[in-house]
Amino acid sequence: MIENNGKHDFYIGLVLAMSSSIFIGGSFILKKKGLLRLARKGSMRAGQGGHAYLKEWLWWAGLLSMGAGEVANFAAYAFAPATLVTPLGALSVLVSAILSSYFLNEKLNLHGKLGCLLSILGSTVMVIHAPQEEEIETLDEISRKLGDPGFVVFATFIVIVSLIMIFVVGPRHGQTNILVYITICSVIGALSVSCVKGLGIAIKELFAGKPVLQHPLAWILLPSLILCVGTQINYLNRSLDIFNTSIVTPIYYVFFTTSVLTCSAILFKEWENMAADDIIGTFSGFLTIIVGIFLLHAFKDINFTLANLPLSLRKEDRDINGTLPSPYERFNDDEESASHVGDLQTEGVSPRRNGNLSAS
Repeated sequence: MIENNGKHDFYIGLVLAMSSSIFIGGSFILKKKGLLRLARKGSMRAGQGGHAYLKEWLWWAGLLSMGAGEVANFAAYAFAPATLVTPLGALSVLVSAILSSYFLNEKLNLHGKLGCLLSILGSTVMVIHAPQEEEIETLDEISRKLGDPGFVVFATFIVIVSLIMIFVVGPRHGQTNILVYITICSVIGALSVSCVKGLGIAIKELFAGKPVLQHPLAWILLPSLILCVGTQINYLNRSLDIFNTSIVTPIYYVFFTTSVLTCSAILFKEWENMAADDIIGTFSGFLTIIVGIFLLHAFKDINFTLANLPLSLRKEDRDINGTLPSPYERFNDDEESASHVGDLQTEGVSPRRNGNLSAS
């Protein structure tokens, strides 16, 4: 699957991608702990326009952790295929969910635990079946790739769709349809990953002592990346402000990752030499992660634990199969029914007695 001369870079990219998820997932916990500490002190909260968090070291630790994660994620694209690095970003959600249950006392129900398990399994499957990336070592090579007719058509289509969504569809339906802003973030995200990949190669060449700064592509990719990332942040914040986070997060993950996989397949031809079992394994791992993220977010407010499962199964089994209850269960049901009827009769007699006494 992966040639020997590319294994070293592959494993470096894998470690960087996983490290990025750990740093980013942990950053949310550190920031939250800092904000909660300020709330206990009575400081004006960030949601109310306060900036007291700038004096809280935990918040700064979270910010530094997120910065380290983003740097590691940026570097991972220079070593490993985007088809591998992007889906592994879901692990940051997993890390955040697990750490919040321990350090923030946020309950992780049975659905969340199953979602974490599925996310880990899906990520493992994707690592095992990760596609081989075409060797690209210089900016000249990435320039030829970006000028390929297939990618030019794809990039033109992405730009046209984005402009239509931003200027036509967004003002009309952005406040009511959750897919509008998420689609803008996702399709532009595919171009931003391509820019990151190119800049990663430029940085590798820079450290190798090559005259990268004289290459015009480096100065095209940098502002393009800033524009794409700025647009993504803008419309993702709009979506999060309008719609429920538990719905936005899984949908954005699916749309964004699908866009990146499509762009990567067109630009880097990662799928051309893949065997059928690797293709099936990659998509199976991706779908498994999607299901895991969905379970982790969609049912997080439902208080359902493993202890509730036997009671639910017994009730459903009786309702569906019509199974007769045991004598012990019938006895308990009869006692509860008799007690309930007695209470009703007592409640019914008392008013009549009171009424008779008052009447007399």
